Amino acid sequence: MKQLLILIVIPFLSFGQEDIKKIKNVLISQEKAWNKGDIHEFMLGYWNSEKLEFNSDERTTYGWTNTFIKYKANYPTKDKMGKLEFYIIDIELTSDTTALVSGEWELMRILDHPKGIFLLTFKRFNDDWLIIKDYTKSK
Repeated sequence: MKQLLILIVIPFLSFGQEDIKKIKNVLISQEKAWNKGDIHEFMLGYWNSEKLEFNSDERTTYGWTNTFIKYKANYPTKDKMGKLEFYIIDIELTSDTTALVSGEWELMRILDHPKGIFLLTFKRFNDDWLIIKDYTKSK
């Protein structure tokens, strides 16, 4: 009977683990792209849609292109971009196609080290997880 119970429970323990790994990989890829100074590659973690929502400093930008333009304007050089580190606090799969990710970010630059928090809504498109809403705030 114990063996049957183990066989039934084990699949549930790993439920969603592959999706969580894919979501983490999106953030790892974004971090690497940012640290290379490649905003376009960084943006590949976002849903390429005019319905993308990016909220920062109490302002909402709609659309992938507008968000890309905003990033390019705010971070025109690699020095302005600095080195990015994400600290994931929680990943919650809210359905089989959506997830909420909360965490902190930090930029290490020569003159300063801005930090903040983020809350991301991810959506699965086929086998890919992409950010569809980004709420980012400076501390």
